[in-house]
Amino acid sequence: MAAKPHMKSFQDLAGEVSVRGVFSRRPEARAAFCADWDVPEATSIDDMLQDSALHGLLIMTPPNAREELVAKAAAAGKHILMEKPVERTTEAAKRIVETCDQAGVTLGIVFQHRFRAGSLALRRLIDEGQLGRLASAYLVVPWWRPQSYYDEPGRGTYERDGGGVLISQAIHSMDLLLSLTGPVASVQAMAGQSGLQKFEAEDFVGAGMRFANGANGGLIATVTRYPGEPEFMALNFENASTKITGGTLEVDWRDGRSETFGEQTSTGGGADPMDFPHDWHKAVIEDFLAAARAGRQPQSNGHTALEVHKLIDGLIASSNEGRRIDLGAQE
Repeated sequence: MAAKPHMKSFQDLAGEVSVRGVFSRRPEARAAFCADWDVPEATSIDDMLQDSALHGLLIMTPPNAREELVAKAAAAGKHILMEKPVERTTEAAKRIVETCDQAGVTLGIVFQHRFRAGSLALRRLIDEGQLGRLASAYLVVPWWRPQSYYDEPGRGTYERDGGGVLISQAIHSMDLLLSLTGPVASVQAMAGQSGLQKFEAEDFVGAGMRFANGANGGLIATVTRYPGEPEFMALNFENASTKITGGTLEVDWRDGRSETFGEQTSTGGGADPMDFPHDWHKAVIEDFLAAARAGRQPQSNGHTALEVHKLIDGLIASSNEGRRIDLGAQE
């Protein structure tokens, strides 16, 4: 599903990057895709990796098909931009990050919510110190997915995806939250399956969180909110309260001023997961290209992605064990 915004982005970036080949294990679908987008068709991953003019791979497979691909690409010295999550489990995700580190190749993870206008504006205000100390934060992801979404073989299973609403849907907003708040120190959660859709993993999670800086917070994530609403997060600081809804940031300053940054757009929270503009993917790709050329980490990289994987592990463990889980961050 993620191919469309990436291909539109590549078209926009035609002067910066070129597509050397596209591979899929399904020959008919591969041929049709390459014809539709007017890009070269690759017959195998190995052939692609032997192309000396190829500098990187964009990997959009399901999570359970990535570790071997990453190992091959890293060994060939190719940079890697990969759709979220890194893998199904944190242990496998760590192996992927270590593989890329040891090979000296750039690893970027597609968390496009970081690049929305509202997200960038809030990041700037935090970095400039205008908002003061973070006091509390909470995130709500009230999304919907129909049964047809889960009828695809493997979707919503631990074997293919690694879990449900947390690792497949809310992970984008959770990554953005952590990029703005810093790490979570401890969580206490309840997760479960409502039965509105038939799939293996969780479709609802509610949790309390304490951040490493001492701020308190909360999380609600679900795919049971028909027909789906934009996700939102509220971060409350000493000098202002802020709220990001989709791509829009609202700032209510304690001196009475109010400001709005960004524009409201569709976010893919309903029956069509790809109902959003491709601009955010384009920004991810631009940052990844710049990082690979400069030899630095992209803003969204394997190491930052491990933080959200660790948080997901803590939330599920807390629910399973019925207790507060310490994530290891110092309060």
